[in-house]
Amino acid sequence: MYLCAVNNILAEIMPRQERLQSATGIYHVMLRGINKQDIFEDDEDYSQFLNILHALVKRCDEQGHSLPSHCTFYAYCLMTNHVHLLIRECDEHIGESIKRIGVAYARYYNHKYERNGHLFQDRFSRISVPSLVLVFDSIGGYCHKGSLSHPRGKPMAVTSMDG
Repeated sequence: MYLCAVNNILAEIMPRQERLQSATGIYHVMLRGINKQDIFEDDEDYSQFLNILHALVKRCDEQGHSLPSHCTFYAYCLMTNHVHLLIRECDEHIGESIKRIGVAYARYYNHKYERNGHLFQDRFSRISVPSLVLVFDSIGGYCHKGSLSHPRGKPMAVTSMDG
C-alpha cells in the first residue's frame, strides 16, 4: 500500500518521460476512444476525419499559395473505436500534428453529438518505424485483418497522402 502511494505521488510530480525520436521520422500512431467508446458513428464521421488528415498535407495560405505539408500519411485504418496512422513528420513535430487531428475531430464530434469532454483516451501511442518495408509487412497486414474482422471499420490504405 505504501509503495503504491509513493509511486502515485512521484507520477504526479515528475514530468512525463520524453519520447524517443524516430531516425526516419516515420511513426505508427494509434488514437483510441476514451473508455474504448466508438469515435465513428456513421460514414459522415469517417469522412470528416479524412478531411482533417487531408488538411494537414494540402495546406494553402490566404492567397491560395501552397504551403509545406505538416506531415505525410502512408497508410491509415479507421476502426469504430480507434485509428491507426502510418505518418511521417514533415513541417512540424509529430505531437503537434496529432494534436491538430485530435482537437479538430473532437470539436467536430462533440458539436455533432452534443457532448462535452475528451474523446480520446490518454496520449496517443506511437511506435518508431525504422523502414517502410517493415511497416507495410507488419502494420499493413494488421490493419487489413483488423478491419475485416470488424464490420464497421473503414480500412483505407493510402500509398501516399502528401503535399
